Amino acid sequence: MARKAFAPSDEQRRLVTVISSYGIRQEDIATEVGLHSQKTLRKHFRKELDHGRIGANIRVAKTLYQMAASGRNLVATIFWLERAGWRSKPAVQPRPAVNSNFVVELSRTKGIPAAPSPGTPFIVPREVEP
Repeated sequence: MARKAFAPSDEQRRLVTVISSYGIRQEDIATEVGLHSQKTLRKHFRKELDHGRIGANIRVAKTLYQMAASGRNLVATIFWLERAGWRSKPAVQPRPAVNSNFVVELSRTKGIPAAPSPGTPFIVPREVEP
């Protein structure tokens, strides 16, 4: 004997729309509706699966836009502008050319040792506690 064809009810259609808007996997939605196969779920509830996902994305995008447009949430504003194609580029500062003849002269003040003569290793004496 052949199995009776599945006919979705209005309540099942609303349930699939709501559950899919929460991002629940189709396998779990099929189980909740009482189906054994995701294929059957997609066959009978394609519109509800799509609209649930799209509706959730619309609501989240609306909230993100409101947060960004309010000016009180900098992260949301930056994210929204990057979505719109804006890119923040760090200011590039040119590096100075390496000059091997560059010498720093130490002044002869108390506590700073004098600069060693060329070719002499520079050793800073350690202070010994009494």
